[in-house]
Amino acid sequence: MARVAGVDLPKNKRLDIALRYIYGIGPIISIEIIKELDLDATKRVKDLTEEEVNRINNLITKNLKVEGDLRREIQGNIKRLIDINSYRGLRHRRNLPARGQRTKTNGRTRRGKRKTVGAGKAQAQGKR
Repeated sequence: MARVAGVDLPKNKRLDIALRYIYGIGPIISIEIIKELDLDATKRVKDLTEEEVNRINNLITKNLKVEGDLRREIQGNIKRLIDINSYRGLRHRRNLPARGQRTKTNGRTRRGKRKTVGAGKAQAQGKR
């Protein structure tokens, strides 16, 4: 099993797909890495040699910010927004969408399950 940037890549996936399992590497960066190292994108991870895995690992560690470092940077940026009391920081603190989406009718993913306001079940049964 190939281990790149602290992540075990799935054995039976193609190289261009398997690299996307690393946080911070998407489709475009994956293809750029393969072109730069002159590798075959259709090659399976289990067929990679140890030398090819080392070349991929070296390129990623030198040129890209991935996994823990990237997560730490993103969390630091969010914490800074919250600390300076910016509007975006306020939205993050309240766990609401931060990029201008409407929340009156949509936004259930970010806001969570509906909280019904008004009479509860016990009161509603007592009135009948």
